[in-house]
Amino acid sequence: MNKKVEICGVNTSKLKVLSKDEKAKLFERIKNGDKGAREEFINGNLKLVLSVIRKFSNRNENPDDLFQIGCVGLIKAIDNFDTSQGVQFSTYAVPMIIGEIRRYLRDNNSIRVSRSLRDTAYKALSAKEKIISTQFKEPTIGEISKEIDIPKEEIVMALDAIQEPISLFEPIYHDGGDAIYVVDQVKDDKNTDEAWLEKIALNDALKKLNKREKQILNMRFFQGKTQMEVASEIDISQAQVSRLEKSALNRMKKYI
Repeated sequence: MNKKVEICGVNTSKLKVLSKDEKAKLFERIKNGDKGAREEFINGNLKLVLSVIRKFSNRNENPDDLFQIGCVGLIKAIDNFDTSQGVQFSTYAVPMIIGEIRRYLRDNNSIRVSRSLRDTAYKALSAKEKIISTQFKEPTIGEISKEIDIPKEEIVMALDAIQEPISLFEPIYHDGGDAIYVVDQVKDDKNTDEAWLEKIALNDALKKLNKREKQILNMRFFQGKTQMEVASEIDISQAQVSRLEKSALNRMKKYI
């Protein structure tokens, strides 16, 4: 994506960058309904869209698609930007562009989320943005719940459902030396010392069984077969399989 010069038919190496004064003058004209000024303002901020979509370059998404979605976010930012707030346009536009791209990625995620859950999540996110813009603070789930009149539990469930999976090799801290990744902070509950010792004890206990008992336990607990299937395969009755299985398990328990 970084090497691509042309995206959606736009030569990115020739994109114009507007100065602060040019943006202010164009916005005056945009507010007065000048469509030409609006078009010029959009074209003058396409590099901003390009810089944002580079953040998603590791997602293996089509850069043309991301660029188009980013442009939708840019247009929404232009239509909703309030010059009286004294905030730079890019400060307001970047979160809008990122939000639009993330919505696109969520909607096109291979993990399907129900429409009702997505609608609840989007209402919650919109309410969150509204509260932040008016109260200048991060709202609690309770405040969001009150704003959109939806139970807190439903909001939490909906927001969890649309969370994007992250890579285990996503860096979470870097102090100039070796980075710390998500995988470094994940606890392994399976490969503990206790589990390792249990596995050794289990293997030793299996060695105490005869060939037929090992075969029955292997078919029952490692291959997932029923007692009837085992009986048919080794040509004995189900009652015999049951008796041999219980006997083998009891011997292993005593040994362990």
